[in-house]
Amino acid sequence: VQLQASGGGLVQAGGSLRLSCAASGGTFSRYHMGWFRQAPGKEREFVAAISAGGGTTFYADSVKGRSTISRDNAKNTVYLQMSSLKPEDTAVYYCAERATWPAGPSSAADPRQWNSWGQGTLVTVSS
Repeated sequence: VQLQASGGGLVQAGGSLRLSCAASGGTFSRYHMGWFRQAPGKEREFVAAISAGGGTTFYADSVKGRSTISRDNAKNTVYLQMSSLKPEDTAVYYCAERATWPAGPSSAADPRQWNSWGQGTLVTVSS
């Protein structure tokens, strides 16, 4: 499956953005989907995950309460709605997929257990 993230941009602190990730070339509804981000000089960091059917979600503590992951299987797209953005949210945001739901937080946060990394989208939050 190929994934393409979009929707990034420059936003002031406190603002909101909705990122999208469009999938092609696979059966999207079979995949659990996740969002990661990578700031300059830092490791890739888990942000959020959603189950294949959309009924289960999981968030990193850093974005919990400020972000919502959702998906539209009819459109082969997963979304990440972010609000109350902070300068530390500045990063390139990536989406990825996996066939099995994470066994726990460590599994969710391990980039090696996710696949099909596409081109990310840059989010810049100004103070």
